[in-house]
Amino acid sequence: MTHIPPADALHAQRILILDFGSQYTMLIARRVRELKIYCEIWPCTKPLAEIAAWGARGIILSGGPSSVYDVDAPPTPAVWTLGVPVLGICYGMQTMANGLGGKVAPGHTREYGPAQITLDVADALFANFDAGEPQPVWMSHGDSVAVMPEGFHVVARSEDGLLAAMADPVKRLWGLQFHPEVVHTKRGMDVLRNFAVGLCGCDQSWTMAGFVETTVAAIRAQVGDSHVLCGLSGGVDSSVTAALLHKAIGDKLTCVFVDNGLLRKGESDDVRKIFGEGMGLPLHVADSRDLFLNALAGVDDPEKKRKIIGKTFIDVFDEVSHSAGSFDFLAQGTLYPDVIESVSFKGPSVTIKSHHNVGGLPEHMRMKLVEPLRELFKDEVRVLGRELGLPPSLVDRQPFPGPGLAVRILGDITAEKVRLVQEADAIVRQEIDAWEGRKDLWQYFAVLLPVRSVGVMGDQRTYEATAVLRAVTSVDGMTADWADLPRWLLVRISSRVINEVRGINRFVYDISSKPPATIEWE
Repeated sequence: MTHIPPADALHAQRILILDFGSQYTMLIARRVRELKIYCEIWPCTKPLAEIAAWGARGIILSGGPSSVYDVDAPPTPAVWTLGVPVLGICYGMQTMANGLGGKVAPGHTREYGPAQITLDVADALFANFDAGEPQPVWMSHGDSVAVMPEGFHVVARSEDGLLAAMADPVKRLWGLQFHPEVVHTKRGMDVLRNFAVGLCGCDQSWTMAGFVETTVAAIRAQVGDSHVLCGLSGGVDSSVTAALLHKAIGDKLTCVFVDNGLLRKGESDDVRKIFGEGMGLPLHVADSRDLFLNALAGVDDPEKKRKIIGKTFIDVFDEVSHSAGSFDFLAQGTLYPDVIESVSFKGPSVTIKSHHNVGGLPEHMRMKLVEPLRELFKDEVRVLGRELGLPPSLVDRQPFPGPGLAVRILGDITAEKVRLVQEADAIVRQEIDAWEGRKDLWQYFAVLLPVRSVGVMGDQRTYEATAVLRAVTSVDGMTADWADLPRWLLVRISSRVINEVRGINRFVYDISSKPPATIEWE
C-alpha cells in the first residue's frame, strides 16, 4: 500500500514562483506540478517577510515585459538573502543581476523565438548535459545582463555570444535568459527538474492520491455537521467538485442542476444518470428550459444574452436552494488560474466576454464557500476526476461555455434554433470522436449562423440555415489554431448534417485562428 503523507508533509516540499508579469508564469507552475512538486504563484509585490514565512524549498523568478531600468519597473524582493536556491528566468535573471550589483543593458542583438545555447562549464543546473553540445531553447528578450554580479560566472552563451545562463553556486543563485518552461526548449523539463529536485531537494510527493486524502479531511474539518449546496452544470470542474465533496461528506451534500435548455444534446439525461442514478448523489433538477427561452426571446446581443442567462440562473438557483433545505456552505469549482488572476502582478486581464457562475449568488444567501479545487490547474482536475472514478466521457469532455449554446447561436434564440445546433453539434462530436486524430484537438463543435441561403434538395428549392464547424488545436485555450481536419472527415460531417438535420442546407468550416478570432463565436 502506498504511503500518503499528511497535508503538511505534502506541502512542505514546495516551490514558490514570483510573478513579474510574464505570459509564461502559469506555464512554469504547470511544469513544476508535472514534476509532482507543489508550487504556488505569488505577485512580486509580496513582502519579503511573507515570502520567508511560507518556507519554500526554492524560489523561481518569472519573466516579464518590463526593463529593470524602467521608472515603473516592478519591485523585486531580495529573495537571494533567504538562503534557499533561487532561479531567475529571463526578466527574473535580469532583476536578480540588477539587485545584486550587476548591470543590465539593452541588447545590440535582440533574441526572440528559437535559439541555440552552448554550455561553457559544467553546472548542477545542467546536470547530465554535455558541455559544448548546442541546446535548442526559446528566447524572448531585448535586454541582456551585460555585467554579472560579483561571485557569478558564465554557464552558457547563445549563438550571438550573449549571456544565456549564469550561476553563483556558493549563494545557490542561478539565472537563465531563456525559457525552460516552454516546449520549444527541448530539455527545459530537465533544467527545472535539476533545480527543483537536485538543488532544492524536493522529493516529488505531490500526487492526486495524496490530494484526495488530504482534501477530504480538510473538507470534513471545514464543514463539520453542516450541509453543503453545490451547483452542478455537468462540466468537468463542477462534476469533480461534486464527486470530491460526496466522497467527503456523503448525503450532507445536495447538488442543484439547472436545465436551461441550452445544453448539448442528451446532456441533461447524462447528468441525471451519472450523478443521480450512478453515484446516488442527492440531486435537484430544475427544468427551466421555457423560463430561459422566454427571457432570451428577441435578444441578439451576446453580452445581453450572457447577462440574462446569468441573472435567470441565479434566480432559479436561489429558489431551488431555499426549497431544497437549509445550507451553511456553497461549493464552487474555483480553479487555481482563477485564484492567480485575482492576485497576479499584472492584474485582471481585459474582459473579452463575461461568463456567469454561482459566485454571483445574492448576498442574502450568506453561505460560506467551499472551494476544494482552488489549488489545481485544469489538467490536474481531469487527473483528479479519474482518481475519483468519474467516467472518461465526463472527465475528458471539452470546455463548454457557461452560457451554453446561446453563444453558439448567433442572433436571437428560439427553441427551433436550439434544436438545429444541438443536432448538428451531436453529429460533429460523434464523427470526430470516432476519428483517432481527435486526441490532438482542444475543442470541436457546431455554430448556427443567422444566415439562410438557397439550396436544392431533390427537385425542391430550399431556403434554410447555415451551420459552421469549429475545430481547433491548443495547449491551454489562450491561443489556438484551426485544426487541419482530413478532407474525408469534413465531407462526411457536412453530408450528415445537411442530410439529417432538417432546416440546415449549408455547412462551412471556420479556418480562423486565435488571435485574432476567439474560439467561440460570441
